[in-house]
Amino acid sequence: MKKIKTVRDFNFEGKRVLIRVDFNVPINENYQIIDDTRIQYSIPTIKKILSDKGKVILISHFGRPKGKYSKNFSLKFLVNHLSDELNTTVKFHNDCIGEKSEKKVNELKTGEILLLENLRFYKEEEKEDINFSKNLARLADFYVNDAFSVSHRLHSSVSVLPKLFNKKCKCIGILMEKEILFLDKFLSGKGKKPVTVLLGGAKIFSKIKIIENLIDFSDHLLIGGGISYPFIKIKGGKIGDSITEIENNKNIDDKLTSILNLNNKKNIISLPTDVIISDYFDNSANTKICDIYSIPDKWIGLDIGPNSIKNFCNIINKSKTILWNGPMGVFELQKFSFGTKSIAKAIANATTKNKAFSLVGGGDSVAALKMVGYEKKISYLSTGGGAMLEYLKTKNNPGIQAMMI
Repeated sequence: MKKIKTVRDFNFEGKRVLIRVDFNVPINENYQIIDDTRIQYSIPTIKKILSDKGKVILISHFGRPKGKYSKNFSLKFLVNHLSDELNTTVKFHNDCIGEKSEKKVNELKTGEILLLENLRFYKEEEKEDINFSKNLARLADFYVNDAFSVSHRLHSSVSVLPKLFNKKCKCIGILMEKEILFLDKFLSGKGKKPVTVLLGGAKIFSKIKIIENLIDFSDHLLIGGGISYPFIKIKGGKIGDSITEIENNKNIDDKLTSILNLNNKKNIISLPTDVIISDYFDNSANTKICDIYSIPDKWIGLDIGPNSIKNFCNIINKSKTILWNGPMGVFELQKFSFGTKSIAKAIANATTKNKAFSLVGGGDSVAALKMVGYEKKISYLSTGGGAMLEYLKTKNNPGIQAMMI
C-alpha cells in the first residue's frame, strides 16, 4: 500500500483536529473500564497534537444505541479516565453535531481536549450519510483516523467524513500506523520462517478468503474451534451437532474442497485430531474426549483435545512468525477453555523465549491472553478483530481507502 501521511508529518498548531477514535471499551455494571487498551493505544496521537498546541476534538461510538439517545450509552463516563491518563482536563459536550457543538469547539483553546457524545446516537452514523458527515466536518480544520478497529465499517465518520478533507488536511494516527505496519510486515511474507497462522472462532465464511490468501506463504496453517468442523465434514467425518455453516451452501462447500485440494500439494494445514465434546452447552454438562471424525449425534465439539493441543503447541514452539485470530473452543466456559489458554501460553512462550514475532487480534484471542496474564508477552496486540480480518483478506479497508482520496 502506498504511504499514507501520519500525525508525525504535520504541525497542528492552532488547528481544530477531529480525531476518530474507538473508545468502545468493555465496562462493568458500575461503568468502570475493564480494559482500556484502545484508549492507551490512541494516547500518543492525542499527545502529539497537544504538543503542537493543537485543539483536540474526540469522536467515537459506544455500544449499539440504535440511532437514539440513551444514558446507558453516553460517553460521559470516559471523561475522568481520559483526564487522568492525559494529565489534563478533558471537556465533554452532550452532542456531536449542531450549533451548540460548533460553539463548544470554537471555544477551545490551544492544548485543550473536547470529547463529543456518542456518534451512534444518530442513525446516520451507520448509513454513510453525507449530510451527517458534513455536519461533523464543520467542526474541524483537520481529520485524523486513529480507529483501526472500525476502519472496516461503512460508517459516516469512517468512510465518508475523511473524503470531505483534502489530503493536506487529513492523516492517520499512531495506532492506525502501527496496525498497518505490523499487518503489512506479516503479509509481506518476509517474516522469519517458519511462519504459522492459527485461526479459530465460529464462522468459517469470514475466514475462507484469509485461508486462501495466507496459504501461499505460511509454513503452517492451524485451524481449530468452530471453523474446523466444516473441514472435517467435507472430508467425510461425523461431527455430531457441532457448529457448521456449510449445510446447503454449495459455494462454501466448493471453496473448502478447493482449499483441501490445494493442501494436498502443500501439506501445511493442520486440523484437530481430537476434541472435547459435550451433550449440553454448559459448564455442568457431561464431557468426554473424542476423535474429531467420530463425534456422536447430539454431541457437540466445544474445545480441542489433548493430542491436538500437543500438536499445535509443538508447531508454535518451532515457529518464528505467528499470527493468531480466534479461540479454539467455547473458552468463556471454564470447562472448555483449556485449549484456547494453552495456545495463548504457547504463543507467549514462543515470543519471549524463542524471540518469535507474534501478532494477535480479535477480542476473544486477546481476552484469552489476558485470562492467563500473557497479554504483554506478545509482539503486537491488534485492536481490531473484524478490521484485522478484513485487512488480511483485502490488504485494505474503507477507512484506509478514504484517507487516500
